[in-house]
Amino acid sequence: MFLEPHFKGKRTGWIEVICGCMFSGKTEELIRRLKRATIAQLKVEVFKPKLDTRYDKTNIVSHDTSSVLATPVGDSSKLLEISAETSVVGVDEAQFFDSGLPDVCQQLAQRGVRVVVAGLDMDFRGKPFGPMPALLAIAEYVTKVHAICVHCGNLATHSYRLAIGDEVVLLGEKEQYEPRCRSCYSKGNILRLK
Repeated sequence: MFLEPHFKGKRTGWIEVICGCMFSGKTEELIRRLKRATIAQLKVEVFKPKLDTRYDKTNIVSHDTSSVLATPVGDSSKLLEISAETSVVGVDEAQFFDSGLPDVCQQLAQRGVRVVVAGLDMDFRGKPFGPMPALLAIAEYVTKVHAICVHCGNLATHSYRLAIGDEVVLLGEKEQYEPRCRSCYSKGNILRLK
């Protein structure tokens, strides 16, 4: 539950981060929070990175096909151009944004905006991904969601890449990635190196 804090009658902003591996429900949770804000009649603006065109060019879409209209942007500074009436800003696939995103989120929160960000916390190598570590450090609220490991049924925390390649950004879905627990992720990487 996220209750809007008040200080001397002035609306204060904050940053919420939803993170986890692929297929963990990050976008689904982001959409849920944004829809609730809309029901509360708050002005909401949503953004996604221009390079993410997997499901739709202008909507953020969860794996269960829930969607919400978003503005695709190539640079995080564009988020600062929101209207003065905006109370809530949603950001999906934050790991694909530039390194300026944490500072932009800080500026929005200072303006009194609730900023809700969703993204992968780790890349396929198990390393912190893009601006996510900095966002996790500055957020007031952090929610880590989990998928289910497709090999053993335990909680999955890693995005295991099935496709061969070293590039960090490789857009794809179930044909190229699967969720795995720490153990099955490690075993898969050991087998791949043999």
